Amino acid sequence: MTDPDAALPEEIVWQGKFVTAKRRGRWEYASRSRGIRAAAIIAIDDGHVLLVEQYRIPLGRVCLEIPAGLIGDHEGAEEEDAGTAAIRELEEETGYRAEVMEPIGEFYSSPGMVSESFTLLRAHGLKKVSNGGGTESEDITVHRVKLTELAQFVAGRRAKGHGIDVRIAMLMAPGFLGED
Repeated sequence: MTDPDAALPEEIVWQGKFVTAKRRGRWEYASRSRGIRAAAIIAIDDGHVLLVEQYRIPLGRVCLEIPAGLIGDHEGAEEEDAGTAAIRELEEETGYRAEVMEPIGEFYSSPGMVSESFTLLRAHGLKKVSNGGGTESEDITVHRVKLTELAQFVAGRRAKGHGIDVRIAMLMAPGFLGED
């Protein structure tokens, strides 16, 4: 199965430091600039999941998300692997350090509009080492939510007008993590 536009050349319409707007035939879409990828982390500790909340300019509102970050976006770290980036990002954002990051796979969040994929990883061996909250340019609130109360927590955030990252839905899907 192919699209008639698939064989047409890709055109860069605009490029910034982190995002590139592209066109191929009748399709317009965005990608990450410079081959930068993303890592998203499922961090569950003693029946609780770690979530982060921060204001997102594209949404114009606060968004509830799983911890995530860019891979290889720092100068000199272009060859960084997803597991290393995930360990760094989890600690920066939540204050928890993981002993091991288990790759779950590559996923696409909005394939009709964005070519970006993200590596989903599961954090194991969590230890609280700081308050988290992100870097000095970020204002991240950390939530440690009981998995059994996650649906209610999300509903409460939605009622406050917060955006909800679709990746949180997988935490509420029975069997996704191989746990009850």
